[in-house]
Amino acid sequence: MWRFPFVYIIILAFTACEDTILTPVDDDIKQGGATTVTGDFTTIFEQPAANLSGELIEAHRKSDLAFGDIFVTSPAIINYGLGPIFNQNSCESCHLSNGRSPFPTDQQQLKGLLLRISIPGTNQVGGPVPVPGFGTQLQTKSVFGIQREGELTWQEIRAIEEYIDGEEIELRHFKFTIENPYTEFPVNILISPRIAPPVIGLGLLEAIRESDILSNADPNDSDEDGISGKVNIVWNIETQSNAIGRFGWKASQPTLFQQTAAAYQNDMGVTNPLLTSEHCEGQVQCDSITDDPEIDMATLMSAVFYPQSLAVPSRRNYESSSVRNGKELFYQIGCTDCHKPSYTTGEHPEHSFLSHQIIFPYTDLLLHDMGEGLADNRPDFLANGNEWRTPPLWGIGLTYTVGGHQNFLHDGRARSLEEAIMWHGGEGQQSKEEFRKLSEEERGELIAFLESL
Repeated sequence: MWRFPFVYIIILAFTACEDTILTPVDDDIKQGGATTVTGDFTTIFEQPAANLSGELIEAHRKSDLAFGDIFVTSPAIINYGLGPIFNQNSCESCHLSNGRSPFPTDQQQLKGLLLRISIPGTNQVGGPVPVPGFGTQLQTKSVFGIQREGELTWQEIRAIEEYIDGEEIELRHFKFTIENPYTEFPVNILISPRIAPPVIGLGLLEAIRESDILSNADPNDSDEDGISGKVNIVWNIETQSNAIGRFGWKASQPTLFQQTAAAYQNDMGVTNPLLTSEHCEGQVQCDSITDDPEIDMATLMSAVFYPQSLAVPSRRNYESSSVRNGKELFYQIGCTDCHKPSYTTGEHPEHSFLSHQIIFPYTDLLLHDMGEGLADNRPDFLANGNEWRTPPLWGIGLTYTVGGHQNFLHDGRARSLEEAIMWHGGEGQQSKEEFRKLSEEERGELIAFLESL
């Protein structure tokens, strides 16, 4: 009388094991570990981490104010120091609702689009060489009485790609140019358009152990799988030493402290305790006001704490059969070779709420050759002109909810997740080709999985 139930249990156990192998377990629902919050609304990226103490909640509230500060020209009572040349006047002007910036529809209102510039070679610490008279970032705005460095314009180019089943998809990209420069450009200038990415989960990425990042690197493709991710070794201004890059489209910043300080200086023309000189130092547009640094350390650290203390949204619709099928396909066609699903964070040097969290950012934080189609042909430390850091995918399915658009990739060219996949080349070429082979239904399921993140 006990044989049949026993056999039934064995069959169930065997089936469960098979399902675990074939379909990745949904242990990634809380993408940000204990920092995760649940929701699907326009301000979901603006929520404080769920595990903040009462004291840290108050610190987060103050940091939110710092992140939203709108700077004005000197002299002023508060938030002075804007410019004299700049791109935007606040952090939120680029990172709308803390999400990714849309590609601008007006060439006079660039939102979160900017242009990195340099000339061939490397500087004394291995980074890009500034363009004489311009620096490393084109300043497209200026205060009254000062001439901006230049105007960024572009031409849209479209092409058709075809799936194996005959369906077609239109892709677009842009040819960028600089017009009306305040002085002549060198003929060998290198340019790289960049769109502002989301700022959620950055503190958790900062807490990932260096050893875990290095363990995924395979710069010589020793295992011959076609994936040769490498770390970017960049310059840490604070410690005056080399460090692993984690932040930015080419992983060119080692810490959020330095990333934030550089944004103040380069994006807003606001000097700070780490970067005390104006971006335009030595140029004719610079002012002679002796108010540097224009923000103090408390303000800078508060602005750093804001992205560190933001919540990561939980996955949604993970019980849907199409989402589950899409997740299986995501694994099967090799997307996780670069978009590494999970980590357990180490000890964050400042904030224990970021430490020892099981997180699912879907990135390896490494540089990968993404092919000629996505190349900017501008090196940035060890990143060559074809290489980009694998961007985290958490929250990507909420892009439209938060920002009202679906513009992806480093320059915002892709108008959907499907287009973004079809732009993959180089080390991503094989996964792209596998995606091309999928049926229309299967492609939709894979996209449904991405939209659940």
